Amino acid sequence: MKILSLLLHKRISIAAIVVIIGLFLTTESVFCRESGDILHAGAARIDITPEKPVKMSGYGRPKGLSQGVHDPLSARVVVWENNGKRLVLVSTDILGFYSGTADYLRKHILDEFKLKPSELFLSAVHTHSGPELAIDKTKSHANNLEYTKALKDKLIKAVRKAFRTMGPVHIGVGAGCSPVGINRREMKIDGSGWPKASRFIKLGRNPYGPADKEVLVMKVAKPDGATIAVLFDYACHSTALGNKNYIISGDLLGLAEQFVERILGPDVTAPAFAGASGDINPWFCVLPEFNTEPGWIPEPVLLATMLGEEVVNVFRDIKTVTPDGKISTAFITMALPKKKSEIRGYKIPESKDNTVSLNVIAGRVGDVAFIGFGCEVCTEIGMAVKAASPYKHTFVITHCNGAASYLPTKDMHKEGGYEVISSPFAPQAADMVVKQSLKMLYEL
Repeated sequence: MKILSLLLHKRISIAAIVVIIGLFLTTESVFCRESGDILHAGAARIDITPEKPVKMSGYGRPKGLSQGVHDPLSARVVVWENNGKRLVLVSTDILGFYSGTADYLRKHILDEFKLKPSELFLSAVHTHSGPELAIDKTKSHANNLEYTKALKDKLIKAVRKAFRTMGPVHIGVGAGCSPVGINRREMKIDGSGWPKASRFIKLGRNPYGPADKEVLVMKVAKPDGATIAVLFDYACHSTALGNKNYIISGDLLGLAEQFVERILGPDVTAPAFAGASGDINPWFCVLPEFNTEPGWIPEPVLLATMLGEEVVNVFRDIKTVTPDGKISTAFITMALPKKKSEIRGYKIPESKDNTVSLNVIAGRVGDVAFIGFGCEVCTEIGMAVKAASPYKHTFVITHCNGAASYLPTKDMHKEGGYEVISSPFAPQAADMVVKQSLKMLYEL
């Protein structure tokens, strides 16, 4: 309209006005097509609940197989495309990808869809009440081998469905806060009020310890406003249930996903991602079962509902969305220094280069970043990455593309505790990971 007013003011002929406006509109049209800045996305969900009793994951349960199902497990997929660039986010209601299963599943998905390694985030919500994945016939139960093979096929099916449903989308992000996760590194105190031992840290509750309470939520909607996906990220173990539980469940994050989908409707897929939660447990933790006494809300359901309600509240408060979303990705396998000690009394085998491999993946969709780690990252590390990230919102995703055990901070190595004892990494590894992560995010 400004161009039109200017031309009329200068009394240029109507014919000239028509020609110039036509050229202007044509240029605009070509620019939009060539820029490719219209973001496309698709989402899908598929049931991955075991159909047979399976060996359960986490805790090293001494008994046999699972004895029932409390709530269904799912794999949730969101795929993105813009100007030929793709990004695939997969969230699964399992513990993680141990015993070589990350490489096995990733290879099949990458090959099927001709994806680059940097384009696939294969993650788990880290429920300790799900099936154990297995590909080694000599060490695994037949039902778990069968389950893992079926999971591979289901993940491919879900990714394919997500690609087939792709269309133009608008995205928006919001942040909330939830108290359901708490630092678990509790110092043991003797009767005199002093630590029983200078390096004795037990698993418990430490309300004063660091914890990332942020609930990060992304809304993905069609141009007409219909929501197709709500992604959320929260730093907490899914360990409300303990090693005496033999009932299948998504636990904290899995139950929260189900709550969000029930509230927002069957057409919405709500993948959860476990943030930097190596030293963060649910407020109620390692319970033997779902308490079913009259009037009692089972603790995993209570905590998941609290988290889910915060996700929904944040989602409903997202007012600003955009159709723009440049995509870029990066992937690296770091060779990190190995700890020179023993893990639970077992001497760490020496390797040629004395290193431990860790997969780190980074991606961006517009002004939102994703950084994924193939291990259990402690919360201080994730908070450091978020604080220094060049993006306003950064999804930190653990149990992603691998399972290299715990990554504690240098200070934790001085204190000791479960996370340090279980970790294969040397004290300086955490700082190296933070620096590499930020380098990748800035280069995106």
